[in-house]
Amino acid sequence: MDSALKLTLGILRRQFYQLVDPIQLRWPDAKLLKDPSVQSWIFHNLFDAGNAAYAPPDSYRLLVLKPLISTLENLIEDPEEDEISDDLMSTLSSLFSSNLPSESISTQQKAYVTYTFAPHSTKDNASDEMALTLLEARWILSSAGTTGLRTWEAALLLGSFLCSESGKPLVQNKRVLELGAGTGMLSILCAKHLKVSSIVATDGDEAVVDAIKTNVFLNEQGGDESPLPALCTAALKWGWAIDGPNFAEDYGMDVPQVVLGADVTYDPIVIPSLVSTLREFFDLNSSLVVLVAATIRNEKTFQTFLDACRRNGFSLGLIEFPPVPESLQEGPFYPTMTPIQIWRITRHEKSIDPFVV
Repeated sequence: MDSALKLTLGILRRQFYQLVDPIQLRWPDAKLLKDPSVQSWIFHNLFDAGNAAYAPPDSYRLLVLKPLISTLENLIEDPEEDEISDDLMSTLSSLFSSNLPSESISTQQKAYVTYTFAPHSTKDNASDEMALTLLEARWILSSAGTTGLRTWEAALLLGSFLCSESGKPLVQNKRVLELGAGTGMLSILCAKHLKVSSIVATDGDEAVVDAIKTNVFLNEQGGDESPLPALCTAALKWGWAIDGPNFAEDYGMDVPQVVLGADVTYDPIVIPSLVSTLREFFDLNSSLVVLVAATIRNEKTFQTFLDACRRNGFSLGLIEFPPVPESLQEGPFYPTMTPIQIWRITRHEKSIDPFVV
């Protein structure tokens, strides 16, 4: 199997385990799909449930496999030479005969989602991939009415930046705290792959914090995976006073050197509380670096956040790390129709000119 095909199949596998919309999956071209060895690879790497610790739900597997079989049937020119994998056909039959929940019910259920951050220079080498698996509920609101039970695109862009050569030094061997951690994806990525000294994933919703603990457990299990002793979880409500002397006791590590936040600026109501919490952290550590990734769904709302930061004496810099166009993404995968930005916030810098990494 040549390197180009390996790369194509590797991207397909990352998309599949991230539960990317079946319409957006990037399959090999027709000639390659007809190849028995390619069909065998697809079965063993995507549809063989015994070959994956955290496989996608059967409802998703059926949504992917049904059009694939249809495509393969349409590719048959000579029935004696063109064959469809028996394993794929058997899996389709099994899925059809199983008692799958309706689409409305399946969208409300939690599912395993695997995100893969691949080094730019070796994206066709699976051994160099940085992957983590989360249990997500993509359409369920948490008890506080937040969407903290799924991973959003700003977190995926910030994760990609932290995995880059420019981003790694900002967290490596550092004490890191994540605000509004949601699924905990960024914190787990930092603890599992980016060699942080310690990190605490925080959220204002206790139910979300409990979900993060489940995701931490998932990434400590199986194979050669090791525990994540550097990662703690804690509830932290924005706007509430932070007890500096007892910080280590409350949050499981000393005062952070870096604070992360992804998709935390979407609601103008919470911005005063968020900025107040950032001010408290700067009071604890004046050399703190804050990285905020935001999907700019409402420019006025995000400008409200920037203005509040400036009024509090924070220095702002836009990091030059634009999203990769969807057609060129090789993992993780996220929509880019809405602008996504990463900002670096400090207190001790005088200039507010854009900070370019």
